[in-house]
Amino acid sequence: MAAKLKKGDTVIVLAGKDKGKTGEIQSVDPKAGKAVVEGLNVAVRHQRQSQTSQGGRVPTAMPIDLSNLSFVDANGKATRVGFKEQDGKKVRFAKSTGDVIDA
Repeated sequence: MAAKLKKGDTVIVLAGKDKGKTGEIQSVDPKAGKAVVEGLNVAVRHQRQSQTSQGGRVPTAMPIDLSNLSFVDANGKATRVGFKEQDGKKVRFAKSTGDVIDA
């Protein structure tokens, strides 16, 4: 199945502790159906000190399920993503405005 959300997309969180917040996708795991969004769903992980790193409490962005994310269109609102053919290429578009996401 084609990816509706990709790395670099700006998304809004629809459910969970960070509901309503927006951020940029850092990575996507299509097999697990999850994405890591910069600065959202942050958990504190404890890092042991080593010769190269200081160690301590390190905040880490954890994956969010793709069903809880929605693409943010040009107006700054959540929208669904669809696919259409343009000039012989398959492109993503915002269903609310009809604007093409991939130029």
